[in-house]
Amino acid sequence: MLRRNLLALLAASVMLVPSAFAQGQSQQAQPGSQPRFDTGINAARDVAIDQNLDKALPLTATFHDELGRTVALKEFFGKKPVWLVLPFFKCTGTCPMMVDGMISVMHEPGLGYQIGRDFEIVVISINPRETPQIASAKKQEYISKLGLAGAEKSFHFLTGDEKNIRAVADALGYKYVYDAKTDQYAHASATFVATPQGKISRYHFGVSYLAKDVRLSLTEAGRGHIGGVSEKILLFCYFYDPQRNTYGLAAFRIVQVLGTLTVLALGSFMIINFRRDAREQQLTRTSGGDAATKASNREA
Repeated sequence: MLRRNLLALLAASVMLVPSAFAQGQSQQAQPGSQPRFDTGINAARDVAIDQNLDKALPLTATFHDELGRTVALKEFFGKKPVWLVLPFFKCTGTCPMMVDGMISVMHEPGLGYQIGRDFEIVVISINPRETPQIASAKKQEYISKLGLAGAEKSFHFLTGDEKNIRAVADALGYKYVYDAKTDQYAHASATFVATPQGKISRYHFGVSYLAKDVRLSLTEAGRGHIGGVSEKILLFCYFYDPQRNTYGLAAFRIVQVLGTLTVLALGSFMIINFRRDAREQQLTRTSGGDAATKASNREA
């Protein structure tokens, strides 16, 4: 909880610094006094992220896509894990950094997965005044940064009304607040991974994400539909730590894996030896029978 509050305070500070600077510049400071700036926002109360793991997202919530079409959230679910992020498109703080962090991970070979083939990305603006035209411009900007042919089919930028935006944010435990004085939103920085069925699976905090963590979270959210045997074994050896918001090695699982491999190795060794002994006994009996037959023939 303390770490979440610190993250919230940091994000709120980043969001409000540019406006604070501008307002401070416009004020005439009195000799011997310091310029004052107060948004009235209680970051510890109004800006936070509560991890609602395994909670269902409101898939019936409706939005507008970057082409202006009305779409239900469920249209992006069903077959693949979905990686979500809730910025606002005219943000001058951490919002673009979150999406840039996602793109950066998708450029890393260590991710092992590809947008479209293995997962979808849904970007929902938390500003209900933003339009599909703004979303379209942002999509083109990020598609250009990603530079992956066909990615536009699985990289979705949505806008909507306050009710539907809040429904998704509340399900995610994503608390943010609008500051009318600065026309900015104070919010924490995070992205979210959901299962194909729309259940919240994992949280990735901050604006940069480890390829290992994203790969494991997508594998886990995929429930066996993406990733090979190696990924599933790797996931088995790791556990998710919600306090540190990362994956760590699970010692007892490593012991289980090693124990299983040891049992399999011993079993294989025993089977091979049993079969070899059986063949040798068969050869011995066959050789003994042949020798007896030859001796009888000579006596005859």
